Amino acid sequence: MTRSTPILIAGPTASGKSALALRLAETLGGTIVNADSMQVYRDLRIVTARPTPEEEARVPHRLYGHVDAAVNYSTGQWCRDAATVLAEASAQGRSVIFVGGTGLYFKALTTGLAAVPAIPAEIRGQVRDRLKNEGVAPLYAELMERDPATAHRLMPLDRSRISRALEVVLATGRSLSDWHSEAMPPPVDPASAIKVFITCERAELVRRIETRFAAMLAAGALEEVRRLAERGLDPALPAMKAHGVPWLIRHLRGEITLEGAAAGSIMDTRRYAKRQLTWFRNQMDDWAWVDAEAAFDEVLRRLDASKPIEAEAVPRTDVNFE
Repeated sequence: MTRSTPILIAGPTASGKSALALRLAETLGGTIVNADSMQVYRDLRIVTARPTPEEEARVPHRLYGHVDAAVNYSTGQWCRDAATVLAEASAQGRSVIFVGGTGLYFKALTTGLAAVPAIPAEIRGQVRDRLKNEGVAPLYAELMERDPATAHRLMPLDRSRISRALEVVLATGRSLSDWHSEAMPPPVDPASAIKVFITCERAELVRRIETRFAAMLAAGALEEVRRLAERGLDPALPAMKAHGVPWLIRHLRGEITLEGAAAGSIMDTRRYAKRQLTWFRNQMDDWAWVDAEAAFDEVLRRLDASKPIEAEAVPRTDVNFE
């Protein structure tokens, strides 16, 4: 391995991934690239726990807060943007450290993705209006007619994926299933990258989730969500579903107390952490699972090692967040 080897750091929310990435970037002279689907939105610095301005000033950070909340930013677009950043950083001789908790981003980064073209705003707007006015059932019925292969893979109430699949077939005349047969090559060769999934003991992770949400509120998360809510955006947009946002909007509307909003947000985050663990365990079995306290030394050891990367550094731990 060389110091130009891409470093991929994933893990459950609040496990300490960002702090690890910052320490590595300062040590290696690296660029940190965001791989979290909510931290791309500029409207949500606090509630998505993006790096602070002070942290961003210490080393280059890319793909953080560069997308407006009104945009439905896709995995495919992130993959293209990540490939551009990777090429730029490599040309500058900088180490590249991808960090985040969005499994689909890492999957696309290392295995590629269907090269679906951009959807015209007019068609996207029409589908979103229908979703808002008619509900998801008519859209799912139309998708079943136009792209049954994709429709059968989706849950009938999955608003985001159903509308996305229908947008594709309406805009291109081809089903999403057809596009998936023409995969975009992966920007990162998984065999040559260091891939670590950060683990954390259950009680400690729950404590971190609770402490972090309290810190978010103290830092102004409620006002941040208030400004977002005042924009009147489609509730189906990804940014409107970021953890904490729906609950805090309910509080701002007077439906629940702030304490109730915090409790709901924390529970959603705990369940999400459990899903992250399950997803990576099932989908990314060639990643090394490394305890948070040992992760820095382990990444450096793997970076300096001449032998091929072994898949697993420590036994995986089953965690129950219910």
